[in-house]
Amino acid sequence: MTICVVTDRRRADVVDQAQRAVDAGIDLIQIRERDLDALPLCRLVEAVVRLTRGSSTRVVVNDRVDVALACGADGVHLRSDSIPPVAARRLAPPRFLIGRSVHSAEEAAAVVDVDYLIAGTAFPTTSKRGAAPLGVGGLRAIVAAAAVPVLAIGGVDKERFGQVAASGAAGIAAISLFSTGALHTIALEARAAFDSAQARP
Repeated sequence: MTICVVTDRRRADVVDQAQRAVDAGIDLIQIRERDLDALPLCRLVEAVVRLTRGSSTRVVVNDRVDVALACGADGVHLRSDSIPPVAARRLAPPRFLIGRSVHSAEEAAAVVDVDYLIAGTAFPTTSKRGAAPLGVGGLRAIVAAAAVPVLAIGGVDKERFGQVAASGAAGIAAISLFSTGALHTIALEARAAFDSAQARP
């Protein structure tokens, strides 16, 4: 499975969180500081990239292809209303990760030239009060429609790891789940839940 830590510097220091993510063997860090201007965002991305080099943890930048390329990040995560992935791909070097957010099976089926999708809002969450949650059924439909791995985001907590795994999703992405607590423990519990779900006939 794939575990993605999505940053929010209002909840946790990004560099400290990145170090804990590396120590916990987290697969992906999405730097999602959408209000930062290019220069402070670049400095933050560069600091995280330095921390992750030589580890298995990869870094993607939310929506800013220019910053991701300039700072040596591993990829970019595009919003659903962002530039087409094919346009980002034309700018990118080989093995550059491109992800995209989706909210429906129809949207997932239409997306091409990406390495992964993040589907949300998966479950009820206070951070997305107006969004109707996908639930397990909605996640399952997106997984079936997608040609690439799908990660679930939104309302994902320890009690819902099994539900996400049962949907066929390839992993989880979260902000608040990883803002507090031991990332190593959370990662172990998530991987165990997915292993258990995959072992069922």
